[in-house]
Amino acid sequence: MLAQEIALGIRVRYPRTGTTGAVVRIEQVAGNQFAELDSTHLLYRTDLLIPAERTKQSTTAIKEDAKEVIRREREFAAGSELQEALKNIDQSCEGGG
Repeated sequence: MLAQEIALGIRVRYPRTGTTGAVVRIEQVAGNQFAELDSTHLLYRTDLLIPAERTKQSTTAIKEDAKEVIRREREFAAGSELQEALKNIDQSCEGGG
């Protein structure tokens, strides 16, 4: 991004790591302009940042995926396979060595 485009509060993304956040501080260090992001509190060179938009869709999809995983885990824990496996152990903890 151009230095003129960086402003406090703007949401940006650092594409090398995928880090996103809002700019909370702008600073000049050794002739380069850096922006501190609220998500990491680290400084990133402003010429390497790109604009980012917050998307509701991605967080909704993640929540739905998590709900599906929880549902499957509950089904497995309530099923006879786990109960049968627990019956066949002797509650000992052997380190194998």
